[in-house]
This record gives sequence, C-alpha cells and structure tokens, in this order.
Amino acid sequence: MNLDQVSKDKALQTVANLSSAQIVSASVMKPQTPFPPPVRFWPSPIPGQPGHSQDIKPFAQPYSTLAAPVPTPINYEPLPTPRPAAIAAPVWQDRTIASEKLRLLEYSAFLETQREPDTYKHLFVHIGQSNPGYSDPVLESVDVRQIYDKFPEKKGGLKELYEKGPHNAFFLVKFWADLSSDVEEGSGAFYGVSSQYSGTENITISVSTKVCSFGKQVVEKVETEYARMEGGKYMFRIHRSPMCEYMINFIHKLKHLPEKYMMNSVLENFTILQVVSNRETQETLLCIAFVFEVSTSEHGAQYHVYRLVKD
Repeated sequence: MNLDQVSKDKALQTVANLSSAQIVSASVMKPQTPFPPPVRFWPSPIPGQPGHSQDIKPFAQPYSTLAAPVPTPINYEPLPTPRPAAIAAPVWQDRTIASEKLRLLEYSAFLETQREPDTYKHLFVHIGQSNPGYSDPVLESVDVRQIYDKFPEKKGGLKELYEKGPHNAFFLVKFWADLSSDVEEGSGAFYGVSSQYSGTENITISVSTKVCSFGKQVVEKVETEYARMEGGKYMFRIHRSPMCEYMINFIHKLKHLPEKYMMNSVLENFTILQVVSNRETQETLLCIAFVFEVSTSEHGAQYHVYRLVKD
C-alpha cells in the first residue's frame, strides 16, 4: 500500500469518529470566502416604497406585471375670502346690549304733552339704535359683585339670576338722566317707557322691570310681548307703556331739589333691574341693571354700557 492510500484511510477514520455538531463547528472554523454585500433593488428610496431603513417586502405578484403608479390629478380651486375672527358671533353681540338670542335695539323713558297742534316730547333717558362694525371696541367689563348690594338679594335678585346665567346676557347701563325739562306738566302730560328688541326665535317674552331703593324692591311691572317677523328677524316692541305712579312722583320730587349734587345723592341709592325672559321656559334672555346720575351735558341724556362679568 502506498503512502497516498494510507493518508486517505486516516482521514476517513477521523471523520467517522466526529459528531454532527463537531462537523458543523469544524466547517465554521475553516476560512470562508466573504459574501458580497447584499444588492438592493434601488439605490435610493422610491415614492410609495420602503426606504433603506425598512425591509423590502416581497411583491404579491411578479414585478413584471406591476403597473407604473399613475399620479392623481390635482384640481386647484380658489381659496375662500378670509373672514373676520369674530364672524362666529354677530358684530353687535360684543358691542351692544345683546345675548345670543336677544338684542336691545332701543330704550327710552319720556314725558309727552299735547298742545294743539303739536306734541312735545322730553327724553329723561334714551338708548338709540346703533350699527357697530368690527373695528369698534367691544364693551368694557364690570365685576357684577360690585353692584350686588344695589339690587334685591332675595329670590329672583341679581345674584341668583347671574349664577343661573347665561353670563353673556348681563349688562350694566349708567344713565346720565336729563331732568332739565321745560315741558309744561299739565293734565295732559304722559309719562311713558318704550323699548324694542330683536330676537332669533319666534317666542313670547316676559319683561320684568323692578324699581329698587337702597337695594330693596319698591315696585315691579311685568309685561308680555309677542314676536313679529320683520325683515327676516323676530321683533318685539313695547310702545308707550305708561310709567308707574311711583316713578312719576319720584321724578317730580327729584326735579324740585335745589342742587344737582342733592339729586345725585338720592340717585345713588336708586336703581332699576330689567329682566327679559322666555315666558315658556323662564330662560333669561337679557338682564340689564340701570344706575343713574343727573346729566350736566347740554346734549341731554347720556349713557354708557358695560358687560357684567365675574372674574
């Protein structure tokens, strides 16, 4: 037997004595030719396909049958004209005496005398119609707690009403009343109050007017008014409602005080609370607290409106 044959027999004997695990280990230990780096389909990400950091999933169908992606056509449309930020609320809602459902358009207390052929009218207080714009300032605010003591605290008072809400329905009006009337107060004199409102619903409103002295209710007048459709809005009008006897006597006595500072001293403890509500649901639509001073202006009655808040 030659040398080559002997070497082969020894090699075969060695392999036969190795386990399967040893065979695998021995093959791993042997030098291997390195594999070339994996080849990707595309050198960079393709829209709609995984990038380098993702695994490329097998296609559900052969690559040759996939259709090229068709871009979705884009239709360009003009953008709508930008609207003011406050368009969600009507322009008058933050600038006049108005809640979401009801707006006070006009309010006046007056003396009227008839002398043929003319009628003479004097305005003690007056709030006229206005048409504010978005450039006009919003109403100033006053903490409602500052005036609690000027109005009744019992059931139905300002405090209870405010806590019930809605808070955006509460306002304070400071009147500078014109008492410099030169109208002759004869037997034909008429003292009246007129008011006008516009609303968003076809409802019946109840208007409660409470006259208060030193924070206590002296007299209350309750009126009912039905909606009338005009120009796409529901209108409510209380026209020439007779002033109560208490108010007429109060005005007479006030006018006969010799000095305006005396009048203002009396008016400091005189207030009126008007509450407009839905007659069916009792929901408060507007609540207006009136406070007074005597006007010293040559232009007659003046007023200023505040929103009542609770910080």
